[in-house]
Amino acid sequence: MFRTCIFCHSTLGENAVIERFPVGRRLAFDPEKGRLWVVCAHCRRWNLTPLEERWEAIEDCERRFRATRVRVSTDEIGLARLREGLELIRIGRPLRPEFAAWRYGAQLGSRRRTALVMGAATGVVATGALVGGAAMILAGASLPLVWGGVSVGRALLRQRAVARIPAGRRYFFTVRRAHLEAAALLPRGDADWSLRLTHDGGQREFVGGPALRASSHLLAAVNASGASRIEVVDAVGMIESVGAPERYFGHVARRATQLGNIGIANLPAEVRLALEMSAHEETERRALEGELATLRTEWEEAEEIAAIADDLLVPAQVRSWIDRARGTNGPRA
Repeated sequence: MFRTCIFCHSTLGENAVIERFPVGRRLAFDPEKGRLWVVCAHCRRWNLTPLEERWEAIEDCERRFRATRVRVSTDEIGLARLREGLELIRIGRPLRPEFAAWRYGAQLGSRRRTALVMGAATGVVATGALVGGAAMILAGASLPLVWGGVSVGRALLRQRAVARIPAGRRYFFTVRRAHLEAAALLPRGDADWSLRLTHDGGQREFVGGPALRASSHLLAAVNASGASRIEVVDAVGMIESVGAPERYFGHVARRATQLGNIGIANLPAEVRLALEMSAHEETERRALEGELATLRTEWEEAEEIAAIADDLLVPAQVRSWIDRARGTNGPRA
Protein backbone atom coordinates (compact mmCIF):
# COMPACT_ATOMS: atom_id res chain seq x y z
CA MET A 1 0.00 0.00 0.00
CA PHE A 2 1.46 3.33 -1.07
CA ARG A 3 1.68 6.22 1.38
CA THR A 4 3.42 9.00 -0.59
CA CYS A 5 1.83 11.77 -2.70
CA ILE A 6 2.41 11.18 -6.42
CA PHE A 7 2.80 14.90 -7.02
CA CYS A 8 4.80 16.47 -4.16
CA HIS A 9 6.19 13.27 -2.59
CA SER A 10 5.03 14.22 0.91
CA THR A 11 3.64 11.56 3.23
CA LEU A 12 -0.13 11.21 2.94
CA GLY A 13 -0.65 10.47 6.63
CA GLU A 14 -2.81 7.79 8.19
CA ASN A 15 -6.32 7.21 9.43
CA ALA A 16 -7.66 4.64 11.87
CA VAL A 17 -11.17 4.72 10.42
CA ILE A 18 -11.15 2.97 7.02
CA GLU A 19 -9.72 -0.41 7.98
CA ARG A 20 -9.15 -1.56 4.39
CA PHE A 21 -7.39 1.69 3.45
CA PRO A 22 -5.69 3.35 6.45
CA VAL A 23 -3.93 5.98 4.32
CA GLY A 24 -4.71 9.71 4.29
CA ARG A 25 -6.62 12.17 6.45
CA ARG A 26 -8.95 13.26 3.65
CA LEU A 27 -10.47 10.78 1.19
CA ALA A 28 -12.63 11.52 -1.85
CA PHE A 29 -14.70 8.75 -3.40
CA ASP A 30 -17.15 8.17 -6.24
CA PRO A 31 -19.22 5.06 -5.42
CA GLU A 32 -20.83 4.94 -8.87
CA LYS A 33 -17.60 4.99 -10.88
CA GLY A 34 -15.54 3.17 -8.28
CA ARG A 35 -12.95 5.89 -7.77
CA LEU A 36 -11.07 6.59 -4.56
CA TRP A 37 -8.60 9.44 -4.07
CA VAL A 38 -6.33 10.42 -1.19
CA VAL A 39 -6.17 14.22 -0.89
CA CYS A 40 -2.65 15.32 0.02
CA ALA A 41 -2.64 17.65 3.03
CA HIS A 42 0.51 19.36 1.78
CA CYS A 43 -0.23 20.20 -1.88
CA ARG A 44 -4.03 19.54 -1.79
CA ARG A 45 -3.90 17.42 -4.96
CA TRP A 46 -5.87 14.21 -5.43
CA ASN A 47 -4.04 10.86 -5.68
CA LEU A 48 -6.07 8.19 -7.45
CA THR A 49 -5.62 4.85 -5.68
CA PRO A 50 -4.74 1.51 -7.36
CA LEU A 51 -7.73 -0.61 -8.30
CA GLU A 52 -7.15 -3.58 -5.99
CA GLU A 53 -7.05 -1.29 -2.95
CA ARG A 54 -10.19 0.60 -3.87
CA TRP A 55 -13.52 -1.23 -3.87
CA GLU A 56 -13.92 -2.41 -0.28
CA ALA A 57 -12.52 0.90 0.97
CA ILE A 58 -15.15 2.77 -1.07
CA GLU A 59 -17.87 0.70 0.60
CA ASP A 60 -16.43 1.59 4.00
CA CYS A 61 -16.33 5.28 3.04
CA GLU A 62 -19.95 5.14 1.88
CA ARG A 63 -21.13 3.55 5.13
CA ARG A 64 -19.21 6.05 7.22
CA PHE A 65 -20.48 8.99 5.16
CA ARG A 66 -24.12 7.94 5.49
CA ALA A 67 -23.71 7.32 9.22
CA THR A 68 -22.39 10.84 9.82
CA ARG A 69 -25.13 13.23 10.90
CA VAL A 70 -23.22 16.46 10.38
CA ARG A 71 -22.33 16.82 6.73
CA VAL A 72 -22.47 19.51 4.07
CA SER A 73 -23.74 18.51 0.65
CA THR A 74 -25.29 19.60 -2.61
CA ASP A 75 -27.15 17.32 -4.98
CA GLU A 76 -23.84 16.18 -6.39
CA ILE A 77 -21.03 16.52 -3.83
CA GLY A 78 -20.93 16.08 -0.08
CA LEU A 79 -18.38 16.65 2.67
CA ALA A 80 -18.41 14.87 6.03
CA ARG A 81 -15.98 15.23 8.91
CA LEU A 82 -15.84 12.19 11.17
CA ARG A 83 -15.23 12.42 14.92
CA GLU A 84 -11.91 10.62 14.45
CA GLY A 85 -10.69 13.49 12.27
CA LEU A 86 -11.04 11.86 8.85
CA GLU A 87 -12.74 13.96 6.16
CA LEU A 88 -14.77 12.28 3.41
CA ILE A 89 -15.74 13.87 0.10
CA ARG A 90 -18.49 11.99 -1.71
CA ILE A 91 -18.81 12.55 -5.46
CA GLY A 92 -22.21 11.99 -7.06
CA ARG A 93 -22.79 13.10 -10.64
CA PRO A 94 -21.36 16.62 -10.62
CA LEU A 95 -21.16 18.91 -13.57
CA ARG A 96 -17.56 19.70 -14.46
CA PRO A 97 -17.56 23.26 -12.99
CA GLU A 98 -18.83 22.06 -9.60
CA PHE A 99 -16.44 19.11 -9.51
CA ALA A 100 -13.53 21.35 -10.50
CA ALA A 101 -14.41 23.85 -7.79
CA TRP A 102 -14.30 21.11 -5.15
CA ARG A 103 -11.27 19.32 -6.52
CA TYR A 104 -9.04 22.24 -7.48
CA GLY A 105 -10.44 25.15 -5.49
CA ALA A 106 -8.76 24.18 -2.22
CA GLN A 107 -5.32 23.47 -3.63
CA LEU A 108 -5.24 26.51 -5.91
CA GLY A 109 -6.60 28.75 -3.17
CA SER A 110 -3.93 27.45 -0.82
CA ARG A 111 -1.24 28.14 -3.40
CA ARG A 112 -2.62 31.65 -3.89
CA ARG A 113 -2.50 32.43 -0.17
CA THR A 114 1.02 31.03 0.10
CA ALA A 115 2.14 33.11 -2.88
CA LEU A 116 0.66 36.27 -1.34
CA VAL A 117 2.45 35.60 1.95
CA MET A 118 5.72 34.87 0.16
CA GLY A 119 5.28 37.98 -1.97
CA ALA A 120 4.76 40.12 1.12
CA ALA A 121 7.80 38.56 2.77
CA THR A 122 9.86 39.16 -0.35
CA GLY A 123 8.74 42.79 -0.36
CA VAL A 124 9.86 43.21 3.24
CA VAL A 125 13.22 41.63 2.45
CA ALA A 126 13.59 43.77 -0.67
CA THR A 127 12.78 46.90 1.31
CA GLY A 128 15.31 45.88 3.92
CA ALA A 129 17.87 45.27 1.21
CA LEU A 130 17.26 48.72 -0.25
CA VAL A 131 17.49 50.40 3.14
CA GLY A 132 20.55 48.38 4.02
CA GLY A 133 22.04 49.10 0.62
CA ALA A 134 21.50 52.83 1.09
CA ALA A 135 23.22 52.61 4.46
CA MET A 136 26.13 50.75 2.87
CA ILE A 137 26.45 53.41 0.18
CA LEU A 138 26.42 56.16 2.81
CA ALA A 139 29.09 54.20 4.66
CA GLY A 140 31.26 54.20 1.59
CA ALA A 141 30.33 50.95 -0.22
CA SER A 142 30.10 51.14 -3.97
CA LEU A 143 26.78 50.84 -5.81
CA PRO A 144 27.99 47.81 -7.83
CA LEU A 145 28.73 45.99 -4.57
CA VAL A 146 25.22 46.60 -3.24
CA TRP A 147 23.56 45.70 -6.53
CA GLY A 148 25.73 42.61 -6.72
CA GLY A 149 24.21 41.33 -3.48
CA VAL A 150 20.69 41.74 -4.89
CA SER A 151 21.73 39.96 -8.08
CA VAL A 152 23.11 37.02 -6.10
CA GLY A 153 19.76 36.67 -4.35
CA ARG A 154 17.91 36.59 -7.65
CA ALA A 155 20.35 34.03 -9.05
CA LEU A 156 19.82 31.76 -6.05
CA LEU A 157 16.04 31.99 -6.50
CA ARG A 158 16.34 31.03 -10.17
CA GLN A 159 18.38 27.97 -9.20
CA ARG A 160 15.77 26.68 -6.78
CA ALA A 161 14.52 23.19 -7.67
CA VAL A 162 10.79 23.33 -8.44
CA ALA A 163 10.03 19.86 -9.84
CA ARG A 164 11.37 16.33 -9.99
CA ILE A 165 10.37 14.48 -13.15
CA PRO A 166 10.53 10.67 -12.86
CA ALA A 167 12.72 9.08 -15.54
CA GLY A 168 12.90 5.40 -14.66
CA ARG A 169 13.75 3.39 -11.59
CA ARG A 170 15.34 5.58 -8.88
CA TYR A 171 16.21 8.28 -11.40
CA PHE A 172 14.65 11.65 -12.10
CA PHE A 173 15.29 14.96 -13.85
CA THR A 174 15.71 18.05 -11.68
CA VAL A 175 13.90 21.11 -13.03
CA ARG A 176 14.79 24.51 -11.60
CA ARG A 177 12.94 27.81 -11.78
CA ALA A 178 15.33 29.03 -14.48
CA HIS A 179 14.38 26.04 -16.65
CA LEU A 180 10.66 26.91 -16.70
CA GLU A 181 11.16 29.64 -19.28
CA ALA A 182 12.23 27.11 -21.93
CA ALA A 183 9.45 24.55 -21.33
CA ALA A 184 7.06 24.37 -24.29
CA LEU A 185 4.31 22.24 -25.83
CA LEU A 186 4.96 21.21 -29.43
CA PRO A 187 2.37 19.95 -31.95
CA ARG A 188 2.81 16.47 -33.43
CA GLY A 189 0.24 15.85 -36.14
CA ASP A 190 -3.42 16.80 -35.90
CA ALA A 191 -4.11 15.83 -32.30
CA ASP A 192 -0.81 14.71 -30.78
CA TRP A 193 1.70 16.83 -28.89
CA SER A 194 5.00 16.64 -27.03
CA LEU A 195 6.67 18.45 -24.13
CA ARG A 196 10.08 20.05 -24.56
CA LEU A 197 11.74 20.39 -21.18
CA THR A 198 15.09 21.72 -20.00
CA HIS A 199 16.60 20.21 -16.84
CA ASP A 200 19.92 19.87 -15.03
CA GLY A 201 21.08 17.23 -17.52
CA GLY A 202 20.20 19.18 -20.67
CA GLN A 203 17.02 19.13 -22.75
CA ARG A 204 14.56 16.35 -23.52
CA GLU A 205 11.34 15.92 -25.45
CA PHE A 206 8.62 13.81 -23.84
CA VAL A 207 5.76 12.19 -25.75
CA GLY A 208 2.70 10.14 -24.82
CA GLY A 209 2.19 9.07 -21.22
CA PRO A 210 5.60 10.34 -20.01
CA ALA A 211 4.78 13.77 -21.46
CA LEU A 212 1.48 13.82 -19.58
CA ARG A 213 3.09 12.84 -16.27
CA ALA A 214 5.96 15.30 -16.71
CA SER A 215 3.48 18.07 -17.56
CA SER A 216 1.53 17.38 -14.38
CA HIS A 217 4.65 17.92 -12.24
CA LEU A 218 5.79 20.92 -14.26
CA LEU A 219 2.47 22.75 -14.31
CA ALA A 220 2.20 22.62 -10.53
CA ALA A 221 5.40 24.68 -10.42
CA VAL A 222 4.29 27.05 -13.18
CA ASN A 223 0.94 27.57 -11.43
CA ALA A 224 2.54 28.04 -8.02
CA SER A 225 0.73 31.36 -7.51
CA GLY A 226 -2.62 29.54 -7.40
CA ALA A 227 -5.93 30.87 -8.69
CA SER A 228 -9.21 32.41 -7.66
CA ARG A 229 -12.55 30.61 -7.98
CA ILE A 230 -13.37 32.71 -11.06
CA GLU A 231 -10.11 31.69 -12.74
CA VAL A 232 -10.90 28.04 -12.02
CA VAL A 233 -14.31 28.43 -13.68
CA ASP A 234 -12.71 30.15 -16.69
CA ALA A 235 -10.19 27.32 -17.01
CA VAL A 236 -12.99 24.75 -16.96
CA GLY A 237 -14.76 26.69 -19.72
CA MET A 238 -11.63 26.52 -21.87
CA ILE A 239 -11.48 22.73 -21.52
CA GLU A 240 -15.16 22.40 -22.38
CA SER A 241 -14.75 24.65 -25.44
CA VAL A 242 -12.34 22.07 -26.89
CA GLY A 243 -14.62 19.19 -25.96
CA ALA A 244 -12.52 16.99 -23.68
CA PRO A 245 -9.38 17.16 -21.51
CA GLU A 246 -7.50 14.68 -23.74
CA ARG A 247 -7.68 17.12 -26.67
CA TYR A 248 -6.73 20.26 -24.78
CA PHE A 249 -2.94 19.76 -24.79
CA GLY A 250 -2.84 19.32 -28.57
CA HIS A 251 -5.07 22.37 -29.01
CA VAL A 252 -2.79 24.56 -26.87
CA ALA A 253 0.36 23.21 -28.55
CA ARG A 254 -0.93 24.19 -31.99
CA ARG A 255 -2.12 27.64 -30.86
CA ALA A 256 1.13 28.41 -29.01
CA THR A 257 3.15 27.50 -32.11
CA GLN A 258 0.95 29.60 -34.38
CA LEU A 259 1.39 32.60 -32.07
CA GLY A 260 5.18 32.40 -32.10
CA ASN A 261 6.27 29.36 -30.07
CA ILE A 262 4.99 30.69 -26.75
CA GLY A 263 6.46 28.79 -23.79
CA ILE A 264 4.25 27.29 -21.08
CA ALA A 265 5.32 29.87 -18.49
CA ASN A 266 4.17 32.71 -20.78
CA LEU A 267 0.72 31.30 -21.52
CA PRO A 268 -2.29 33.08 -19.93
CA ALA A 269 -2.99 31.97 -16.35
CA GLU A 270 -6.35 30.39 -17.25
CA VAL A 271 -4.72 28.33 -20.01
CA ARG A 272 -2.03 27.05 -17.64
CA LEU A 273 -4.68 26.11 -15.08
CA ALA A 274 -6.72 24.32 -17.74
CA LEU A 275 -3.60 22.38 -18.77
CA GLU A 276 -2.97 21.26 -15.18
CA MET A 277 -6.59 20.14 -14.78
CA SER A 278 -6.47 18.32 -18.12
CA ALA A 279 -3.26 16.53 -17.14
CA HIS A 280 -4.87 15.18 -13.96
CA GLU A 281 -8.10 14.12 -15.63
CA GLU A 282 -6.43 12.53 -18.66
CA THR A 283 -4.02 10.55 -16.48
CA GLU A 284 -6.93 9.17 -14.48
CA ARG A 285 -8.97 8.44 -17.62
CA ARG A 286 -6.14 6.35 -19.03
CA ALA A 287 -5.71 4.54 -15.74
CA LEU A 288 -9.40 3.70 -15.53
CA GLU A 289 -9.45 2.49 -19.13
CA GLY A 290 -6.91 -0.23 -18.51
CA GLU A 291 -3.60 1.51 -17.94
CA LEU A 292 -3.53 0.75 -14.21
CA ALA A 293 0.08 -0.36 -14.54
CA THR A 294 0.91 3.27 -15.34
CA LEU A 295 -0.84 4.43 -12.18
CA ARG A 296 1.02 1.86 -10.08
CA THR A 297 4.30 2.99 -11.66
CA GLU A 298 3.56 6.59 -10.67
CA TRP A 299 2.94 5.57 -7.06
CA GLU A 300 6.13 3.49 -7.00
CA GLU A 301 8.14 6.37 -8.46
CA ALA A 302 6.71 8.73 -5.84
CA GLU A 303 7.69 6.29 -3.08
CA GLU A 304 11.23 5.97 -4.45
CA ILE A 305 11.75 9.71 -4.88
CA ALA A 306 10.47 10.33 -1.34
CA ALA A 307 12.94 7.75 -0.03
CA ILE A 308 15.95 9.51 -1.53
CA ALA A 309 17.78 11.14 1.35
CA ASP A 310 19.69 13.88 -0.49
CA ASP A 311 17.79 17.13 -0.65
CA LEU A 312 17.66 18.63 -4.14
CA LEU A 313 18.02 22.10 -2.67
CA VAL A 314 21.51 21.30 -1.39
CA PRO A 315 24.05 22.82 -3.82
CA ALA A 316 26.19 20.38 -5.77
CA GLN A 317 29.38 21.68 -4.11
CA VAL A 318 27.99 21.00 -0.64
CA ARG A 319 26.77 17.55 -1.66
CA SER A 320 30.22 16.72 -3.04
CA TRP A 321 31.80 17.82 0.24
CA ILE A 322 29.38 15.59 2.18
CA ASP A 323 30.20 12.62 -0.07
CA ARG A 324 33.93 13.18 0.42
CA ALA A 325 33.47 13.47 4.18
CA ARG A 326 31.51 10.24 4.25
CA GLY A 327 34.24 8.51 2.26
CA THR A 328 36.91 9.78 4.63
CA ASN A 329 35.10 8.87 7.82
CA GLY A 330 33.74 5.59 6.55
CA PRO A 331 30.21 4.25 7.02
CA ARG A 332 28.55 4.69 10.36
CA ALA A 333 27.63 1.64 12.39
